[in-house]
This record gives sequence, structure tokens and C-alpha cells, in this order.
Amino acid sequence: MAMSVRDVASAAGVSVGTVSNVLNRPEKVSPTTVARVLAAIEDLGFVRNDAARQLRAGRSRSIGLVVLDVRNPFFTDVARGAEDRAAEDNLAVLLGNSDQNSVRERSYLDHFEEQRVRGVLISPLDDDLPALERIRARGIPVVLVDREAGDQSFSSVSVDDVVGGYLAAKHLLDIGRRRLAFVGGPEAIRQVSDRYEGAAKAVAEVEDAALERIGTDALSVLEGRAAGEAIIARDPADRPDAVFAANDLLAMGLLQALTMMRDVRVPGDIALIGYDDIDFASAAVVPLSSIRQPAALIGYTAVQLLLKETEGESTEHEHIVFQPELVIRASTAG
Repeated sequence: MAMSVRDVASAAGVSVGTVSNVLNRPEKVSPTTVARVLAAIEDLGFVRNDAARQLRAGRSRSIGLVVLDVRNPFFTDVARGAEDRAAEDNLAVLLGNSDQNSVRERSYLDHFEEQRVRGVLISPLDDDLPALERIRARGIPVVLVDREAGDQSFSSVSVDDVVGGYLAAKHLLDIGRRRLAFVGGPEAIRQVSDRYEGAAKAVAEVEDAALERIGTDALSVLEGRAAGEAIIARDPADRPDAVFAANDLLAMGLLQALTMMRDVRVPGDIALIGYDDIDFASAAVVPLSSIRQPAALIGYTAVQLLLKETEGESTEHEHIVFQPELVIRASTAG
């Protein structure tokens, strides 16, 4: 049976108020009494209900974070950065994985609202943000992670994905490739559409270059492998000579499919570049070129913005945009 504060007070021979002071304001209690109350807590195995205490105070020590895909090391690094900043203020980060599913995304938002978290960080699936507006209207600040709101109605921390897509495609063009393919989806994910837009801009600058789009249902290794197998199934003359994958997980799957075919050389026949620069990119059988994002810094900065809003230090929405970086490895530098 769970012990209560009243049980601790009875065992220590003090009032309930004294136990409360020992737990929350020990400097107001004599050392002898503190020792007696702590001994009673130890003997009874009492564990205080911090959640209830925080709800009564209207002040949670938790932040909710919803990411698109927890299997993607990019979002793992974002979460690590968020945890590092939250820990500086003795806060905890509660992680939710939407798995690129709108129903799951709403479920996590409802859960965080019920828990009255101090704020929510989210990498949303699309621009339909009424659930976020509802949470904010109830006093829970929201910061977008790895993207901006179309109308800039929420604070955000992101990377310029249009520039990133441009850098990736321009690199492929600079090494002499002209038949480019962009692999990625769903298109509703803003990061995907922005990366394609940047690639299309780069291709439009080269008269004899072309860009085709190969859609995927998710940003995963399996989807990348399926796209790679579809490319291999074509006549060699109809294959692209370079592929830009919307993230490194897709690129890893593409690389698996391409390297399984002994008559397809990477980068000799098909150059390949990904996005995010996850740790696995440099360790691939053919080390992957990629567009680097400062993942941990994104998470750290997002918590920083969120805390400024919760403390009333910021009355305007802030939008921090980091610049991506081209990282060249063997998959495009053969």
C-alpha cells in the first residue's frame, strides 16, 4: 500500500506541514527534525507524487517532444540536444514518435496537454496546425523543430532545406552528372518538398540537366532499398546517373540496393548523396556524401526558445534558421 504524507507525519511525530517543509523547504526546519522525517520516509518507503504536486502548483518540470521518426538518428541527436538544455534547468524531456502518422501525432499532443507539460517541441507532419493552436491557447507554448510554420505563427528552429537541396544537386552537377533523380516522400512533409525545391533550382541553372522525382511512402531504409531496386530494374540507358535522397536513411537503402548489383558502381555509374549526415553515413560500405544539419544544436536551441516563452521573456515569435553544409565522401567523389 502506498504511503502518504500523513503516514510519514504520524511516524515522525510531526505535523503534515512539517513534512511538506522538509520535502520542499528544508531550510525552514531544524536539522534534528529533518533527520527524523527523512528516517520515517526511508522506513516507510514513501515516494512523493511529484506529478500531483506540479499540477497543483500549475508548473510542470517536463517538456514534450514529438519527432517524425525516432529510428532516424537525426531525431535522436535532436532529442539529445533538447535533453542537454532541459537538464540545465532540471527539466525532463518526454519523447513521442509520431512515426509520420497524423493520428499518433495528435495522440501525443493530447497526452502532453493532459500532463500539462511546460511546453511542446514538435516536428509536425504538415501545415495543418489547429491542434498546436489549441494547446497554445490553453497556456502551453509550442516551438516547431526542424521546420517553420508557413505563416510563422509559432517560434521555430530549422535548417534552410531549400539551400540544402540546392547544395546537394549542385554538387552532383559540378561532378558532371546530368540525369538526376530525387528520392523522397511523402511530399506533405515540408522538409522533403523544400529539399526538392532546392534541387530543382540547381538543375534549372544547367541547360542540359534534368531532374526526376521518385516518391516514397516514408523516409526509411526499406523505402530507399525499394527505390534502388526500381532504378536497377530499368534499362541502363534509362537510369539516372546521380541520386539525391531526401535523407540518409533513404540513401543507405539505395546504396544497399545499388551495391548488390555488380554491374552498378557507386559513384562510377550512379553518384549518391543523402541528407542529415548521420553517423552511419561515414561508416557505410561506400561512405556517403551528405548535407549536414546541426541536429543537437537544433534541439538545444528549441528548448532555449521554449523556456523564453514560458518565462515571459519573449513576446514575439522567434525563427532561428541554421545553414546546411555539404560533406563530400566516396559516394560522389570516386
